[in-house]
Amino acid sequence: MKALARPDVVPYISAWSGEQPYRRPMVYAPQGGIAYADETPADRDRHGVLWNGRALAPGVGRPEFGNPHPQRHRRAQQRMLCQVCQAPAGDDPRGVLWLLEDRRDDWAGWPNELLTAHPPICPPCARATRNMCPHLSAVGHVAVRARSSEVCGVHGRLWVPSGLGPVRSSKRDYVAYGTPAARWVLAGQLVRSLHDCTFVDLDRETGERP
Repeated sequence: MKALARPDVVPYISAWSGEQPYRRPMVYAPQGGIAYADETPADRDRHGVLWNGRALAPGVGRPEFGNPHPQRHRRAQQRMLCQVCQAPAGDDPRGVLWLLEDRRDDWAGWPNELLTAHPPICPPCARATRNMCPHLSAVGHVAVRARSSEVCGVHGRLWVPSGLGPVRSSKRDYVAYGTPAARWVLAGQLVRSLHDCTFVDLDRETGERP
């Protein structure tokens, strides 16, 4: 497949159309839940959750904005890398930088305790993303620094048992590590909880004027 002209900004975590999902037979795991029939140790994370897989061919085809590549997304969340450029995310004494949809009306103290599948971001990429992303412009956004965060679960497709083997359900949801549902989810995104958060001015973070 021929690589298309690359847009100005394609996030590191975005999947490309040339990275086709793997289609692998699903069976029951000996310990309960789901497993690949040809599973290898690399198919699960350190918590024992099974992960979805796609070919690795960044830049081939067209970017699928809003559709994270499971392995790159997981790497960015685990290692606290910028979701756009994969450099270490912006960190200072106030914490690591996140660019989030503005949902301050959800609860008092938001975004403390927020569960997010969005990896962190560095200040220059946050500014570029804010200026170029139609979704963020439509829903509103805030820049936040979190002094602490922890990997707490995954977001993915749930499977259910049947007489003919595991069956993929229509439900995608957040599943916390250590819960019974964690054996039945095919993970696509890693989730972190944010704590000790401070709102920041993104223009000041980059030292630029809007």
